[in-house]
Amino acid sequence: MRDATPGLVASAGPRYFGFVTGGSVDASLCADLLAVGWDQLAFNAASSPASAVFEEIAGRWIAELLGLPDHVSVGFVTGGQAANTVGLAAARWQVLHDAGWDVNRDGLNGAPRVRVVAGAERHATIDRSLRLLGIGDGAVEAVPTTGQGAIDPDRLDDVLAAGPPAPTIVCAQAGNVNTGACDDLVAVCAAAKAHGAWVHVDGAFGLWAAASPRFRHLVAGIELADSWACDGHNWLNVPYDSGFALCSHPAAHVSAMHYTAAYVTGQVEGRHHTLADFTMESSRRSRGFAVWAAIRQLGASGVADLVDRCCDLARLLGERTAAHEELEVVNDVVLNQVLIRVRGLDAAGVDAAAERIQAEGECWLGATTWRGERLLRVAVSNWSTTEPDVDRTVAAVARAVAAATT
Repeated sequence: MRDATPGLVASAGPRYFGFVTGGSVDASLCADLLAVGWDQLAFNAASSPASAVFEEIAGRWIAELLGLPDHVSVGFVTGGQAANTVGLAAARWQVLHDAGWDVNRDGLNGAPRVRVVAGAERHATIDRSLRLLGIGDGAVEAVPTTGQGAIDPDRLDDVLAAGPPAPTIVCAQAGNVNTGACDDLVAVCAAAKAHGAWVHVDGAFGLWAAASPRFRHLVAGIELADSWACDGHNWLNVPYDSGFALCSHPAAHVSAMHYTAAYVTGQVEGRHHTLADFTMESSRRSRGFAVWAAIRQLGASGVADLVDRCCDLARLLGERTAAHEELEVVNDVVLNQVLIRVRGLDAAGVDAAAERIQAEGECWLGATTWRGERLLRVAVSNWSTTEPDVDRTVAAVARAVAAATT
């Protein structure tokens, strides 16, 4: 504790607005400590019956909260990167299977070329997943985006129609990491399905809008997709190492991930509690306990309230920031993301202001580049953030900017 304390970041606190990460609600934190102590191998029902049951129940609850079909499969992975990789692996298996190619047996050498169509402002983890899967990020056919960074549905249809018929994956996004904008999933899925494409939704934090009656319109059509990536530590407020790879085609999910070996006990094909069939890992911790506890503590109404409060506070922060003459909010604050332009500062000046804010310690936020401009970025996703925290943060930004401009 003595040696670590000087290097710790208060990322669990109410004024941490850097990466899109919440804190941990009490029940989730306690459950995660128990999980560490129990030290279960969450591989299958034989290695840990409790892990299997808790993940099955928590997985059903997540699907219900997000408004996804009852039959979806859920893999408890490390985070958004792993969730995107698993979802795209299932997509790769299915579209090549439909084209008559067994990618598990024959790999990609000689396989039909897989088209990947995604928005120009997709998250970088999509590209890395494609590299990991051997498809390559050069395969991406980028679709122009709207003013707030969502896929332009009309241009999506144009891009799909321009290419020859081929196994195709469309990557949509719920929650632009800069603006919070969500793709029009109804239109995206309609265009993709018209061309026989699989739709994968990267919704690390944005998918949680579906848990709120006030904000679920932002992800209308979510149920029409084929696979989804979502993070628990982004907005459900559970500890790190908690992501969800969800798939509407469990057979494709299992086909992409399943393996067994002669020494393995309990790895029965078709069995519901075969946890390793839905993730890339064999040796992994039991992630379901913390997720189960968070949802058990909050309930559906509590998760909705968490989303609502964070969005309301983000909007409030945007309003109070814009009241300062030297500051301007450049995005439509539709979810929990706020982009702040500092008038009179170049990119180096914006970075210097961000460093001053971090060094002061009143709050933590960083800088980002969006459409060629360096901006301050605020992401509100912690259960404990309050209106006074917003006021303190705006004041800290104003102080740092004043110091950087003098």
